[in-house]
Amino acid sequence: MTRKNYVLAGLFLLAAVLIAAGLFQGQPVQVLNKAINICLECVGLG
Repeated sequence: MTRKNYVLAGLFLLAAVLIAAGLFQGQPVQVLNKAINICLECVGLG
């Protein structure tokens, strides 16, 4: 492997670790709730 491949593999691994950490902390639910609130405010229902 070249040095570039090692860097890309490291970045991919780091991204996977950070995504897993966000999932374990319940971040997708919070993002969905914020998106719903923003959409309801734009329509004028919130």
